[in-house]
Amino acid sequence: MDKQTEFVLRSMEEREVRFVRLWFTDVLGFLKSVAISPADVGAAFEEGIGFDGSAIEGFARVYESDMIARPDPSTFQILPWRDQDKPTARMFCDIALPDGSPSYADPRYVLSRAVKRAAEQGYTFYTHPEIEFYLFVPPVNPPHPPTPLDNGGYFDHSSSKEGSDFRRRAISTLEQMGISVEFSHHEAGPGQYEIDLQYADALSTADNIMTFRVVIKEVAALYGMYASFMPKPLVDAPGSAMHTHMSLFEKDVNAFYDASDEYHLSRTGQQFVAGILAHAGEITAVTNQWVNSYSRLAYGAEAPAYVCWGRNNRSALVRVPGYKPNKGASVRVELRSIDTGANPYLAYALMLNAGLDGIAQSMDLPMGAEDDVWSLTDRERQAMGITPLPKSLDEALNLMEHSELVADTLGSHVFDYFLKNKRAEFEQYRRQVTPWELGELLTVL
Repeated sequence: MDKQTEFVLRSMEEREVRFVRLWFTDVLGFLKSVAISPADVGAAFEEGIGFDGSAIEGFARVYESDMIARPDPSTFQILPWRDQDKPTARMFCDIALPDGSPSYADPRYVLSRAVKRAAEQGYTFYTHPEIEFYLFVPPVNPPHPPTPLDNGGYFDHSSSKEGSDFRRRAISTLEQMGISVEFSHHEAGPGQYEIDLQYADALSTADNIMTFRVVIKEVAALYGMYASFMPKPLVDAPGSAMHTHMSLFEKDVNAFYDASDEYHLSRTGQQFVAGILAHAGEITAVTNQWVNSYSRLAYGAEAPAYVCWGRNNRSALVRVPGYKPNKGASVRVELRSIDTGANPYLAYALMLNAGLDGIAQSMDLPMGAEDDVWSLTDRERQAMGITPLPKSLDEALNLMEHSELVADTLGSHVFDYFLKNKRAEFEQYRRQVTPWELGELLTVL
């Protein structure tokens, strides 16, 4: 028995834990959970917990449905919002087949496989997400527009006492679960907030994002609010992004840092960015996986719609933030297209492999864009070699379908299921008659 397993079993006994929730996600990124008693945790570590994989979106067909959930002891945490007299804990799981081999359908395994590939090349992949979301006043009754909690704007200090109290409680809860928070503030939209998580390895970050979503919704409910991670819930307000900062480290050395470069970005870092740009269209169906995601990308402002990079250019797809003097470890790159509706395991695996392909192919970084890309004409963008991101989920899926990198990263099972599921979503969306169409056309045609 390893030390982490011993720690979990001892902690459950000392804290008198009554239930343990085993968490994992389906292919689309929805959290799944099964509760077991503390008495069953030891067996779960040794043998796993069996379940019907055919009942989980994208996991298995009926005739190959038996699957095993194996808890990862390093992810053990007490859930602070539950009754502390009868504590409930949680652990993330790796999904396996009955023979013990990793499940091809497990999003956590998809990312683990990509991280392992990077490790074999000497790299550790670190990520830092800036997670935006909206708080609404109940009742929330789709398809009626929701009511934002406040009318605040970017960095407003006193936009809402309720919002400030919510953030304080949410951050405290995250920290109780071992998730470090770097910043929090009101965002540009009414009722829109942002909380930034500190840098961590990509797998830990993805686990933290899934926990973050649960915490935000649970704390919002405690305050009589509704939290939404929908990419674009309001027509005339910004969408919710999950800008992600990335860097590769070789042991304790930032592989993206070069003191002699104008931007302090090493050749490795430049090639990584070039890889992201080269594969941007192919991976967009995963980083922006909902039909609603493309309403955010069409909004303008700081939502990227074109494939380019720039230094401190928030209209660019990839941004190279300003270098902190004498802190080579802080050099990083930021992908700004990814939104809060993405499955972080799949998205981070693709972002990593796209960057690694740029390194493997020694790709050259094109000229950066320092102007507001939205303000340029199509001819000006074309002259600069700046191409558009997909304008719809359908267009993004067409690019993804022909991508060897996406197919190799996701594996055939996840790749095929994702395409099938998302094509069905788009076809259903195409059949809708929207309020805009009725308002514009019903009485004039």
